[in-house]
Order: sequence, then C-alpha cells, then structure tokens
Amino acid sequence: MLAVYCSRPDSADPLRAAVVGDYHRQPVPEGWRVVRMLTTSLNMREINVLGGRAGAGQRYPVILGSDGCGVLDDGTEVVVHASVGSPGWTGPESLDPGRTVLSERHEGTFAEFAVVPCRNALPKPPELSAVDAACLPTAWLTAYRMLFVTAGAAPGQTVLVRGRRRLGTIASAAIVLASAAGVHVWVAGEPDDRELASGLGAEVFVTDSRLLPAPVDAVLDASVSGMGWLDDVAAVHPHGAIVCAGYRAGGGTLPQGAADAMRNLVFREIRVLGSGMGTAEDLRDLMEFLVATGVRPTVADVLDIREVGRGMRAMLTGATTGKLVFRLP
Repeated sequence: MLAVYCSRPDSADPLRAAVVGDYHRQPVPEGWRVVRMLTTSLNMREINVLGGRAGAGQRYPVILGSDGCGVLDDGTEVVVHASVGSPGWTGPESLDPGRTVLSERHEGTFAEFAVVPCRNALPKPPELSAVDAACLPTAWLTAYRMLFVTAGAAPGQTVLVRGRRRLGTIASAAIVLASAAGVHVWVAGEPDDRELASGLGAEVFVTDSRLLPAPVDAVLDASVSGMGWLDDVAAVHPHGAIVCAGYRAGGGTLPQGAADAMRNLVFREIRVLGSGMGTAEDLRDLMEFLVATGVRPTVADVLDIREVGRGMRAMLTGATTGKLVFRLP
C-alpha cells in the first residue's frame, strides 16, 4: 500500500528521512479495525519523528501520522483518535502510564490503510467533512480539553491564550472554540499575531501578559517557551487556573523573578494544571460542539499525500495559517 514512512531518522535534515512509497500491510490484532484512510493532517510530531526527537518510546521503521478520517469495511465513516491506551486499561487514556500515540509504537495514518483499536475509530458526524475531521484528533482536541475539561471555562468568563509565534494550531483552535462558547478571549503573542488573533475572535491582544487590562479566569498556555507560564501567575484571579499543554524548551535554571512567581502561586492558591491530548470521549464532545455551533477548523491547504514534503516545508517555514490536510488516493 502507499504510505509515508520513516525507516531511519535524520537529525540534520528531517525531511530527507520521509519516504513516500510502498509499505507492507500490517496484521490486524483482535479488537482492532482496518480503516481505509481518506484524509490525514500534519502535526509537528511528524517532523520530530523524522528528526529522531519524538521520545524514548519511538520505534523505526514507522508510518507517520496520528490524525485522520477514513472508512471501515462496513462503509461507516470514522475519525481516528490518535491516543492508544494499553491493553486492559479502562480509565481515561490520558492517565494511562502505558499510553502511546499512533506513529510511535503503532503504525500511523499517513497510508492508504491504518489499523487502530476499535475504540479509536469514532463515527464521524455527517455534518463534518473528511477534511474538517482530519484536523481534530491532535491540535483541536488538545485545545478543547485545555479549555473546557481542564480549565472548566464557562460562558461569560475570560481566558488568556498564549501561543508561539503565528499562534499555532492549538492556540488558534482555543481562540475559536472559546469565542464560539461565549467565553471572552484575550491573547498574548508576538506583534505579527495581532491581526490573526483578532480575526479568530480575540477581544484583547497584548504582547506581554503583564499588560492585560484586568486579571483573567484562566490562562491557556500552548507556547513552547519553557517558562512562559511564570508571567501568567500575575495574570489570573485568585483561584484561577494556568493550563499548560506541554513545553519543549528543555531544562535549565529558573529565570530571575521565579521565586516571587512561585510565592504568588502558593499564597494566591492558583492552580497550575497539565493538559494532554484528550480522550475518545472528549473527541466525541468536540465533534458535537462543532456540529452544534457551526465552527470548523481553519484549513491552510489540502494536498495529495505524495506532496507531503511540500506540506512539511510550509509548516517549518511558517508559511501557513491553519491545518495542512492530505488526501489519500
């Protein structure tokens, strides 16, 4: 079958490690299903896998991709949930110590056919297109869980969204979802992000969270700055929440002022919460939310899967705003 895979990572030139070609069909374990893939979308994880920076659990060779939409053998259109729980685990897969994601220990979705656990093939609402659905399982699901599950944001409240330059898909999705739910959205970002943030629904934009007009109920930090959340401590109400989707800046010592920030954290009883990719139940709720509100992901481009290199280059250069989606033949 046609697939995009990585046999051996290349830290110097990750895109060179991506192979588009024939790949063996994998066996179907008991409790798993074959999905004929229609669409799949690109995340930074694919670049990290190609560059050998995906983590200790990564295996090679492996088919890339964790998101997607496809069809079961009975004709049911499904959305592929990227997070795979360990055998026998019954709770939320986000808490499973053996949890993995597609394209880590299991083959991914950048192929004509994917094999996934039955619970990872969720029926796609007919109101969502295959292109829209392919955007949801990683970035949009992460944003949904940060906003509504972890932070518990409610209509009338105010959240601050902090993202990397050009905001990124998680931060952008959080702005759109919050605005659609009646949550006031403020954004802290780079000056170049102002127009994009306003277009997505942000009511206030600042380049420094210390310049906010008032404290907020929660901060959704989808940045990769490492210690950016320390500035967010002063931005939230007492008993407010700072929700972190994960940092990739590495270690190092705390910056100047960290001790004061931690003191504020303790005596103002502010919650700092980690938030993962979301569960299968969260993904069902996200799809229901999109159907009810009419909100749809912003799609930068839809390409043939054979043009995966073009899509990856566009992502790495910051030339796109929104998700990059690939169609399978």
